[in-house]
Amino acid sequence: MHTPHIVSDVMTHTVAAVGREATFKEIVQLMQDWKISALPVIEGEGRVVGVVSEADLLPKEEFRDSDPDRYTQLRRLSDLAKAGAVTAEELMTSPALTVHPDATLAQAARTMARAKVKRLPVVDAVGLLEGVVSRADLLKVFLRTDEEIAEEVRREIVSYLFPMPRSSVRVEVRNGVVKLVGPVRDTSLVPVAARLVRAVEGVVDVDFDLTRHGRPKGAPADGAENVDSA
Repeated sequence: MHTPHIVSDVMTHTVAAVGREATFKEIVQLMQDWKISALPVIEGEGRVVGVVSEADLLPKEEFRDSDPDRYTQLRRLSDLAKAGAVTAEELMTSPALTVHPDATLAQAARTMARAKVKRLPVVDAVGLLEGVVSRADLLKVFLRTDEEIAEEVRREIVSYLFPMPRSSVRVEVRNGVVKLVGPVRDTSLVPVAARLVRAVEGVVDVDFDLTRHGRPKGAPADGAENVDSA
């Protein structure tokens, strides 16, 4: 099947990054210039060794007018250390949470959700930086046109599960919602179709208006009945 798309299909290839010795102010300036919330930290030919995010920078402001000793028992010592950090090496979270370019978008989304991060460095097999994938990048699949989605559903799903001439299933897509309409020979395949259609990138929801082949709509027999949704 054409889907699922992989990270390399949607990631940003031109990436801002910093070395271990980058200063606090340089990091803030780069984030401002690129309008991003995190930067990979690299060394050598581009191997990712960590990530500096806004969360790593905020302790410096948070503890500015407070006595750090008051927070020792209340906050992690790493936060207190970062409040006094001045370089990327001192600020970064390491090892970096990364993703490979051939990972599926679903895998990248799960990694982001579990770690509660907005961006992931994309690295090759030896850890060299290839790009960055963000939450916004993962949502690009929902910009696919209804026509593109309908064509993929027809070609990759309907033609296999409900082939002609026994079935005559139409695929209708509106605002990313897919609807399968028409007579089918085997209604037990509808739950399978539902799972496969939902796996197509860009699909928002799935609906069905399918009937057993050879019987008029609204006239179930032998345990068969109309399938309006799955």
